[in-house]
Order: sequence, then structure tokens, then C-alpha cells
Amino acid sequence: MNMHMLDWAILLGALGLLAFICWWASRLTKSVADFLAANRLAGRYLLAVGQGMAGLGAITIAANFEKYYQAGFAASWWVQMVVPITLIITLTGFVIYRYRETRAMTMAQFFEMRYSKRFRIFAGMLTWLSGILNYGIFPAVSARFLIYFTGLPSTVEVAGFSVSTFALVMGILLTVAVCMAVFGGQISIMVTDMVQGQFVVIVMLLILAILFYHMSWGDVIAGLHESPEGKSKVNPFDQDKVTDFNLWYFMMMGVLNIYGTRAWQGSQGYNAAAITPHEARMAGILGDFRGMITNLAILMVPIYVFAYMHLPQFSSEAAQVMDNLGGIDNPQIQKQMLVPMALGDILPVGLMGLFAAVVILSAVSTDNTYLHSWGSIFIQDVVHPFLKKPLSQRAHMWALRLSIVSVAVFAFIWGLVFPIHEYIYMYFQITGAIYLGGAGAVIIGGLYWKRGTAGGAWAAMICGSTIAVVGIVVRNIMWPYWLPEWKARYVDVALLQQLPEKFPLNGMQMSFLAACVAIIAYVVASLLSKRKPADMDRLLHRGKYAVQADAANDAFPAALEAPRPRRTLMQRLGIGPEFTRGDKVIYFFKLGWALFFVFVFVLGTSVNLFWPIPDSVWEKWWAFKTGIVFVVGALTVVWFLWGGFRDLFRMSAALKTMERDVTDDGTVSAEEHVQEEVK
Repeated sequence: MNMHMLDWAILLGALGLLAFICWWASRLTKSVADFLAANRLAGRYLLAVGQGMAGLGAITIAANFEKYYQAGFAASWWVQMVVPITLIITLTGFVIYRYRETRAMTMAQFFEMRYSKRFRIFAGMLTWLSGILNYGIFPAVSARFLIYFTGLPSTVEVAGFSVSTFALVMGILLTVAVCMAVFGGQISIMVTDMVQGQFVVIVMLLILAILFYHMSWGDVIAGLHESPEGKSKVNPFDQDKVTDFNLWYFMMMGVLNIYGTRAWQGSQGYNAAAITPHEARMAGILGDFRGMITNLAILMVPIYVFAYMHLPQFSSEAAQVMDNLGGIDNPQIQKQMLVPMALGDILPVGLMGLFAAVVILSAVSTDNTYLHSWGSIFIQDVVHPFLKKPLSQRAHMWALRLSIVSVAVFAFIWGLVFPIHEYIYMYFQITGAIYLGGAGAVIIGGLYWKRGTAGGAWAAMICGSTIAVVGIVVRNIMWPYWLPEWKARYVDVALLQQLPEKFPLNGMQMSFLAACVAIIAYVVASLLSKRKPADMDRLLHRGKYAVQADAANDAFPAALEAPRPRRTLMQRLGIGPEFTRGDKVIYFFKLGWALFFVFVFVLGTSVNLFWPIPDSVWEKWWAFKTGIVFVVGALTVVWFLWGGFRDLFRMSAALKTMERDVTDDGTVSAEEHVQEEVK
């Protein structure tokens, strides 16, 4: 076991503090709107830190460790290719601003407002199915991460019985997450996520400092040069033998980032929780600054581990790690657990406990958010639309809680029985595409194109999800299990014998295909429809449909006025009258920071086309980038500590004094429909 008594004490102390905060936050939850969306009272820093923590997760850490161990610094070069895309999305508030204007508490509620009640139910079912399948491996990967990092035994004795440590740890993590989700709903989740996020970024800062002290930069680079030819960890243009996390992977990821903006509903409570649309947009702008240190640590840890595993001075330690990995039968799980096991040998006493706390808090923060999302989506968008009479506040909240518990039970069983045959990110892509394959077209078309119709929405969802489901069956069942048997039985069929052992398309490629087909289906079906264009002012609560509460919370009552054409440069950049001086400073700092790295990416890629850049130049660039991100990221820690707790106290004060609207429960009235129901 790698953990010292001090490490266990740190771990238990963090969990105790978390339980206290959860209890305090749960006392503020008094209505369905509180439970689902924190009554739309969250400020930008509370959203940025909380949602960032919810999206982190132990499984996300493990998936990124897996990716960067395979591709190294070179992977982060190609990520710059999608920066302009994410920049446009965050600075303009693409999707999230208009979605918040609809005042919908779930995406499927928006689907009913924009399309039809029957489409809402269908989309809710797809969202829920895709979500629970996607989430099903989260607790399992988190439990394995914790077990192999801490060195826990495979079984433990409980009341005289030998119990699987894997099942026990997974059950404990899920129990903690369920308690947090059912007691206070989105309020408890958001408050605890914010506090956990502040804790995690401080620990990540300490881990980076330890890594920089433990191994010199020269040793790190020397270790990275031990990678095979064509799989460079330093030079992004020497990766022709990297099959998965290569240039094409990141190009498709960039397109899907636009297509799937805010489509994934794993943290749907955050999408509706902002106090105003402007605060939702500012939270997105602040997101990259909040994640600087965490993202840097997630990149540097696997890079340091790769060097650790390949340098001669650490050969005996590396051999021990490989021996321990040999005890894992599944080769894909071996890849997932290599970095956690090696990191357990590197970190000193005290920091081991802190990082173990990071793993648990990351797992719990993602688990409670996803449990809340998929549990509430099932009630709000699958069950609730069928009810002839709305549930009482008490019955409604208990139905939500029981649904959350049911999702946790499914995840526990799925994690025990489902085998992982591919990279975590590839599993994410293909299971997510069951819903995301068509959702991007439906959401963007519904918010920005008045000609989009319910027929187009149905066509996009059916086509996208069909391709995704076929991909799951072929990749995970037919190809690994049925194909070998068919080849052995029909040896005379030449075409069958020529099929490769591994399915030729990975999860990212299947997702990209599903999205392309869904876009075409949405546009064609909508154009063929003869229905009248949607009333976008009613959908977005603009002009005569403006909501006084939203207008009062903005710096300027822009929501009370009809939208005016953008004329000035500021307006063309998306800067409206609601932007304060501080907002503009943050906006342009974000713009300048991102454009600097985009400029370097374009310059480096262009130069390399004519004069190949040597590895020595790449080494200097990665050293510079690591240093500047570390310094700026360290400064943002203080910035977000202040902002996060300021927003927390403001939301708490508002929840203690406000009167609840019992009708605000996600039900769509006849007046809120912007198109006639499809008959």
C-alpha cells in the first residue's frame, strides 16, 4: 500500500469537510427550481469553478493521462487548432446565451418549446439512454484509478467475507455522490463543486512544483526522446505512426466542438443556473483561466511519468511498475492505470493523500452532477410529460431523488460487467453520439434558424442515433466477438478473411459521421416542410415577451428592448451594453491570450511545411509555454478563490430571502410553444 497514515488522515479530513458543506447547502433547497437549477441565481465565478470541477472527474483525469502518455506534448500542439473555435464559442456566448434566454431548465424542455411535446419525449429518452451508457463506466474507472494509485489490495475482509475492493470502492464513491445529489440537488452540487474546485487547483499547483523539483527539464526531454520513431512526444510533425490521437482526431474534434456546443447534458443543471444570460457567457469566458493549472498538471503528469518509465536512472522503479501492471488481465485497463501506478511511486507522503483526495473529489463531483442530470432528465423529459396532472412539490422532488438513486444502481452494475476494449475518449465519443449525433443540428438549428422544423429535428435525431448505435454494436460486439468466429467458420470467403482484426473506424470517426448525416437530414427535412417559421422573439423572451426578472439582473435592461442591428466594432465582437469595464478587460485578455497561441500555431505549422523545425526548437517552445502557463495560472488561483466565494455568499443570501414560484417546475405552457404541434 502506497498511503501513509498522514495521507489517510488528509483524505478523511477532506471528505468530512465536504459532508459539512453539503449539509449546509442542502438547507437552501426548497423547491423544484432550486433542486434542478439553483433557482437561476448562480454568478459567473461560481459557475466557472463549479462546472469546471464537474467536468473534470477522475475518469477525465485518467482519460487525459492515457492520451498524453501516448502523444506527449505533440498532442497539445494540435489542440491549438481548435482554439479559434472555442474562442468564438466562449466570447460570443454561442448557444448558451440564447439557451439561457429561453429560460428552459432542461434541453428537452427547450425542444418542446421549439418543436413539439412528442419530440421532447423522444429526445429525452435518447438523452437519458446515451447519458447513462456514457456515464456507466465513470465509477468503475474512478475506482480502479484510486485502487492502483493507493496500492489497495484486490480483496478485503468484511465481516468474515472476502469482498472485491473494486466493488467496495465503487460503491462508496457512488454512495457519497448520491447523498450529495439527493439532499440538496443542484444547489448542493454547485456549492460543493466550487469548494472542491478550489481545493483541487491548489493541490495541482503543489504537484507541479514537486514534479519540477523531482526531475530536471533536461531529464524530461531525454526521457521523451526514448519514444519510437514516428511517435515523437516532442515534435508534432513526427507522429505519422500515431493511429488514434493524431492530426485527424483533433480536426474532427474541432468540428464536433462547434456542432455539440452545450449539447451534452451531463451538467445540464449548470446550463440553466446562471442568474442572467450575460453571466452564463462570462462563465464560459472565464473557464479557460480557471482550468489553467489543472490542465497543465494533467498534461505534465503523464509526460513526467513517460520519462520516469524510460530513463535508465529509474529503471528499477519502472520495472516494478510494469510487474504490478502485469497483474491486470485487460490490456486496455493496463494502459489506463500505468500513469496512476507510476505516480504513486513518485509523490511523497502528504502529497499522496492530497492527490488521493483530488481523485475522490473529482470522481464525486462528476458523479453527483451526472447522477443529478440523468436522474432529473428521466423525470422531467420522459415521465413528467405523460402526467395529466402536475406533481406536488414534495412528490416531484422525491421522484427526482428516486430516479437519481436508480441511475447510481445502474452505473454500479454496468461498471462491474462491461469490458473496456478501447480508449476512454473513444468510448465517450461513440456512446455520446447516440444523442449528440443529432442533437447539435437540432439545438443550433432551433436557436438560430427560424426555418428549422420538428420534421427536421426528428430526421436529425433518428439518423444520428442510428449510426451511433450501429457503431456501438459493430465495434464492441460484432468485430471483437463475432468476426473471429465467422472467419474460422467460413475460411473460403475471401472478402471475410480480408477484413482487419480491428474495426477501421474509431469512436471519434463514427461520431463525426453521425453528425454529418444528421446535419444533412435536418436541413433537407426542414426545407421540405411547409410549416410557418418559428416566432424567435417568443422563444428567446425578447421584445414584448421579455421577462422582467432577467432584465432587472442585467447591468442594462437590454432584454426589455427589441434587438438592434450591430454596428460598432464592439458590438461586432459581441460586446453589448451589459459589459462592464471589468468584463471588457477580461474579454480582451482572453482574446489576446488565445490569439497569441493561435498565432504561434499558424506560424509554426506554416514554417514546418517548408523548413522542418528541429526537435531542439520544439524543446525550447514547450519549456516556454509550460513556464508562462504555470505563472499566469498561479495568479488565477487567488482571483478565482475571491470570485467563487463572493458568488457563493450572494446566492446563499438570495435563496434565504426569496419567494419560490411553485409553478416553475419545467412544465411548458401552451403560450410557450413557438410552433404548432406536429400531428
